[in-house]
Amino acid sequence: MTSANSTLFSPIKAGDLHLSNRIAMAPLTRNRSPDAIPKDITATYYAQRASAGLLITEATAIDPFAQGYSDVPGLYGTEQLDGWKKVTAAVHARGGKIVTQLWHVGRVSHVDLLPDGDPPVAPSAIQAKTRTFLIDKATGEGQFLPTSKPRALQAKEIPVIVHSFVQAARSAVETAGFDGVEIHAANGYLLDQFLKDGANHRTDDYGGSIENRARLLLEVTRALADAIGGGKVGIRLSPVTPANDIVDSNPQPLFDYVAKQLAQLGLAYIHVIEGATGGPREIADRPFDYGQFKDSYRLNGGKGAWMVNNGYDAAMAARAIESGHADIVAFGKLFIANPDLVERLHDNAPLNAWDQTTFYGGGEKGYTDYPKLA
Repeated sequence: MTSANSTLFSPIKAGDLHLSNRIAMAPLTRNRSPDAIPKDITATYYAQRASAGLLITEATAIDPFAQGYSDVPGLYGTEQLDGWKKVTAAVHARGGKIVTQLWHVGRVSHVDLLPDGDPPVAPSAIQAKTRTFLIDKATGEGQFLPTSKPRALQAKEIPVIVHSFVQAARSAVETAGFDGVEIHAANGYLLDQFLKDGANHRTDDYGGSIENRARLLLEVTRALADAIGGGKVGIRLSPVTPANDIVDSNPQPLFDYVAKQLAQLGLAYIHVIEGATGGPREIADRPFDYGQFKDSYRLNGGKGAWMVNNGYDAAMAARAIESGHADIVAFGKLFIANPDLVERLHDNAPLNAWDQTTFYGGGEKGYTDYPKLA
């Protein structure tokens, strides 16, 4: 945790992770892994950014039914794991630390992306008013299309979801060489869908009350802590983001409850998206007290690092660390365009501008070709 004299460039211990600074690279979907296999340029991309205290990979599907976008990587087959081995080896060779973000998209998917054209799964059969990204295999061109209508998961299927998370986490650490994992429980994907009453209309043990809606998230997190050790597990949460058509009628008590439960699991870190993902940090009709949220974690014994994200620049990040608001700050788009972001922030150097047209899909352009400082 942050001490009185901590700065953005001070080392920190987050669970089992010994980090050289408080700067994390946020998870960033890039759609450059055909057949869910990370390519050699993926290893180059992450190694270029290894001066971050922690690299969090792009969201990575835990099984074929968890995928929601074209050409996102997976963790469920030998070829995928072999691809990730090259990534972790390249990052470790440069002294970096890297965790992978475990992903099940739930209803944010399309039948063309799922085995046998199956519908996406969700807590309830409520279609998300959002889009997903599909790449035409013939032309290589990508386009955003509306998601498909999901089916509600049966109660007997839920343990299979938990098992897939566990298997992916074990494979990530034991086979692919990751330093840990981050559970993606944010941005309107499956675990967030169970949490929030706008997407979860269930009447069984996984719906209704706060305790029931939080059940799957907590089952997954406990299972991963048991499987690989809580000190290797982080979790990403987004209390009020509207991303992917997600909403909860009363998020403060929901997330205060989640924080109290997570506090008991010995996690490496809690990663909080403040406000709307990639948008405003304050949402007029979705007030939320992040200080109270953090207190719910700390006052109940939570010792993991507190990571914050969304629209931070150098000055904001420095204030967040020095004030004790956060222990680690995650940067997203700035890391896309600045592989040496840590050095640039340290030296107050100019920053490259990002090219948004190359964010999703493609090759080296807009991926591994951003220049470092001379």
